[in-house]
Amino acid sequence: MCGIVGYVGPRQATPILMEGLRRMEYRGYDSAGIAVLDGHHLDIRKAAGKLGILVDEIAGCPPHGTTGIGHTRWATHGGPTTINAHPHTDQSGRIALIHNGIIENAPAIKQALLDRGHVFKSETDTEVLAHLVGAFYEGNLEEAVASALRDVDGAYGICVVSTDEPDVLIVARNGSPIILGIGDGENLVASDQSALVEHTRSVVYLDNGEMAILKADGYRVRTLTSRHVDKPVNQIEWDLATIERGGFEHFMLKEIFEQPESVENTMRGHLLEETGNVRVYGLKLSDEQIKGIKRIIITACGTSWHSGLIGKYMIEEMARIPTEVEYASEFRYRNPIVDAHTLVIAISQSGETADTLAALGEAKQRGARTLGLVNVVGSTIAREVDGGLYLRCGPEVGVASTKAFTSQVMALAMVTLRLARLRAMSLLDGQRYIQAMLKLPSQIRSILDRAPEVELLAERFANATNALYLGRGVNFPVALEGALKLKEISYIHAEGYPAAEMKHGPIALIDENMPVVVVAPRDAVHAKIVSNIQEVRARGGKVIAIVNAGDEEISRLAEATFIVPVTLDLLTPVLTIIPLQLFSYYVAVRRGCNVDQPRNLAKSVTVE
Repeated sequence: MCGIVGYVGPRQATPILMEGLRRMEYRGYDSAGIAVLDGHHLDIRKAAGKLGILVDEIAGCPPHGTTGIGHTRWATHGGPTTINAHPHTDQSGRIALIHNGIIENAPAIKQALLDRGHVFKSETDTEVLAHLVGAFYEGNLEEAVASALRDVDGAYGICVVSTDEPDVLIVARNGSPIILGIGDGENLVASDQSALVEHTRSVVYLDNGEMAILKADGYRVRTLTSRHVDKPVNQIEWDLATIERGGFEHFMLKEIFEQPESVENTMRGHLLEETGNVRVYGLKLSDEQIKGIKRIIITACGTSWHSGLIGKYMIEEMARIPTEVEYASEFRYRNPIVDAHTLVIAISQSGETADTLAALGEAKQRGARTLGLVNVVGSTIAREVDGGLYLRCGPEVGVASTKAFTSQVMALAMVTLRLARLRAMSLLDGQRYIQAMLKLPSQIRSILDRAPEVELLAERFANATNALYLGRGVNFPVALEGALKLKEISYIHAEGYPAAEMKHGPIALIDENMPVVVVAPRDAVHAKIVSNIQEVRARGGKVIAIVNAGDEEISRLAEATFIVPVTLDLLTPVLTIIPLQLFSYYVAVRRGCNVDQPRNLAKSVTVE
C-alpha cells in the first residue's frame, strides 16, 4: 500500500526513482509522482493512474538532478487524481514531501493553517503535513520536520526534500515502514526492500519515533526529541532475480509454481524426524513456559486470517489448547480477555500490516506472550514480538497471496507440533506428522504438473457472475481462501461457507448458473459433504469438486473434479488450496483482468 523511494548521491535521480517505483507497483496504487532537485530548483511531475502514464509524461524531458523522492499513492484522503498525487509542497513551494499513512489530526492542523493564510490545492492530509513542515522551517529542514511531527497524531512514513538544502533527504517513521539503503557514496530510502536491492543489500530499518538524515556521504538516525540512535546494518538475503517473473506471464503464476520450494524452505532445518519433534529456536519459549500456555489467540487479516483458522483446527486437535482466531482489525477495539497465560500469534506476510501491528501492541500491553509468523526479515512485527518464525518463502510480489498462505500453514503446523509433543502427542504420532509434512512438496509438484486440467475448468466457468465455495472442518478455511482468491483477481462475486451452513441461507442463490466449488478430500467428514453436494445438485448447481483419487461417489455427482494426493486430514489444506489458486488465476486471465495488480487492492495494508 503506497510506495516511497528516495535517492541522494552522484547519479541522476530520476531513473533510480522510476525503477524503484516500478519495483513497488505490486503493493497497489492509483497515482504516482516524483520530485527532483537540480541545485535550488524543484521539478515535480505526477499523474493519476498507472506508472506508465507518468513514464510517458516525463519521457521527452525527464527531471535532472541528483537528489529526489518518488511515490505511488493508494487513495485515502481525496480521490485518485493528479492534484492529490504525491509529492506535495508547502506554502512556499520550496519543500516537497511524500507520505504513507494517515494523519488523524489533519483537519485541526489544516484549520489552524488556513487561519494563518495558507492555501491548499488538494484534499490530502499529506499536503497539510507539508504545509506544517514549511510553517516550522527556519533554515533547518531537520528541525522543521521534527517539530512538525511532534504536533502530529497518526501513522506516517515520510520523505522530505527542500530547495534550500538540496543535498539532504529527511525521512521519519511512525507505524509505516521506512528502510534506509546504505550505498557507496550514495544513500537511498524506500518503504520496501524491492526498491533497494538493485543498488545495495545493506539496509537499516527505522523504528517508530525515529527519523534519519541522509546525504551522499553518510546518514544518521535520531528520535524526534534529538536523541542519537545507533542502528544495526542488516543484509537483504535475496537478489534481484527473485523478484523477476522468470519466464512466467504473471508473478502470481510464478509464485503458485514456487510452492514446492517455498513450503520446503519454510520447513528446512526445523523437522526432527527421529524424535518426532521440531526445532524452533525462534519461539524463545522454554518447555515450562509452553506447558503454561492455557489459551492461544491468533490474530491476522485476509489470507493470513484464513491460515490462522487452519491453525486453530491444528492446535486444538493436536495440542488440545483452546484457540481463537481474531480479525486484527476488530481485536484491539473489543476489550479482549488476555493475560500472561495467553499466547498471541500474529500472522502477516509483510510484517507491516497496520491492523495486525495494533492488535499485537494491545496483546503485549495486556501481558500476553507474543509470537510472529512473517515473511519479511526485519519487518516491524518481527522486531516487536517476543519470538517467532520467518516463513522464508521468498518475496511475494503478486497482490493475491499464494505461496505465503501455504508457508503460513506449514509454520502453524510446526508450532502446533512443538506444542503437542510437550503435551499429549506420542513419539509415533509426531513422526507420522513429520513424514507427511516432508511429502508435501512433491505432492504439490504433482498437482502443478496437471495445471492444464485446471485451465480447462476455468475456461468452462469464466463467465460466471457468482460462485459459492464449500468446505467442512479444516477445509472450510480453504473454501474461504479459494473464494477470496477468485473475487480478488477476477472480480467475480464469490463466498466461502461451511458446507453444512449452506442450507441456512446461501442455498437460496443456487441455480443452474451458479458454480459451486466443493473441497471434499476423503477425510473424517467426507460422508457429510457428499450429502451437501447432493443438495446442490438437486437445485441445479454446477459442482466442481476437489477430491482424492478413487472417489467415484462424488465423481458421479459433480460437473467436474480435480484430484489431489492423500495426506493427513489436518495437512490437506496445503494441497486442496493449490487447484483453487490456479482456478482463480486462469479465470482472471480468461476475463482479461490485471492479475498481479487487481483494482483497489494493496499488497501491504499499512493504514487502518
